[in-house]
Amino acid sequence: MTRAPADPADPKGLIREAYLIDAITAPECRSIFLDWALSLEDAGQAPAAIADLLARYAAAAPNHPMTVTLQAGLGPQPTPRRRGGRSGRGVH
Repeated sequence: MTRAPADPADPKGLIREAYLIDAITAPECRSIFLDWALSLEDAGQAPAAIADLLARYAAAAPNHPMTVTLQAGLGPQPTPRRRGGRSGRGVH
């Protein structure tokens, strides 16, 4: 039996499976999303992978909690703030 190659945007199929679970909740989707993010080989690929997954699933399930979770994953990321004083200079 040959195995299908892993999907680079969803290597473990976690997002696909989340969309198949009836009555899944937002907290469950956030937990699955975290596991999904940790399964990516390169964290830098996350925004492109999220956009790919939204393109696949969002139109058919716009109100699904995983769609909301994925959209939040693309939201604005907080900018790192400089810490002032001694800790900002790396002096310990």
